[in-house]
Amino acid sequence: MTINERSVLKQAYNNFAEHREQTQIEPWKYKEREQFLRYLRQEGRSTVLEIGAGTGRDSLYFQQEGLQIVSVDLSEEMVRLCKEKGLEARCMDFYHLDFDSESFDAVYALNCLLHVPKVQLDTVLEQIERVLKPGGLFFCGVYGGQESEGVWEKDFYEPKRFFSMFEDDAIVKVMQRRFQMEDFHTVSMSEGAPHFQSMLLRKSRLPKEELVR
Repeated sequence: MTINERSVLKQAYNNFAEHREQTQIEPWKYKEREQFLRYLRQEGRSTVLEIGAGTGRDSLYFQQEGLQIVSVDLSEEMVRLCKEKGLEARCMDFYHLDFDSESFDAVYALNCLLHVPKVQLDTVLEQIERVLKPGGLFFCGVYGGQESEGVWEKDFYEPKRFFSMFEDDAIVKVMQRRFQMEDFHTVSMSEGAPHFQSMLLRKSRLPKEELVR
C-alpha cells in the first residue's frame, strides 16, 4: 500500500471515528476477545500491543482486566478516542512499529490486517514478530473465506476503503511462514458473505538461527 493509499484509509477512519464509537459490538466479537484473554491468563502474559485499535474498546477491556495495554492506530481521531478512555495510545503505522524488539507478550489485531495488500502482508507480519517476545501470542482476526483484493465499491465509508481477503487454506499458509498456528476457526456471517477467520498464533521460542539448523 502506497503512502497515498494509507492516507486515504486514514481519512476514511478519521471521518467515521464518531460513528464507530456509537456502534455496538457484535456478540461473537466479545467471545473472541474473552477467549484470547483466557489464553493470556493461562500463560501469565501481561503486556499487550493492540494494532489497528480503532476507538479502543477492546484495549479498554484488556486494561480493565489488569493487562498492560498499548494501543496504536493510523487514524488521529481513533487515537484521540483511545486517549479519552484513559489508554496509552499512539498514532502509528503498523508497517513501522516504533517499539524495541521483543517488547510485548502478545499482539492483538482485530479486523485491521485486512487492509494490507497481499504482497505486503509479510512485511507487516515481520514487524509483529519482531516486537513479540519469544513464545509470545498473536491474535489475528480478519474476514475471508474467499479470494478478493481491492477497493470495496459498496463501502459506505468515504473515501472507500481497500480490503484484502484470503481463502482459509491460503491465510493459514501465509501466517505459518512466520508463526506457529495454535488455533484456527471461523465464525459465520450472513449467507453469501465472507466469514470471520480467527487465528491464535505463536512466535517461536527459539532464535531464527536455531530454527534453520
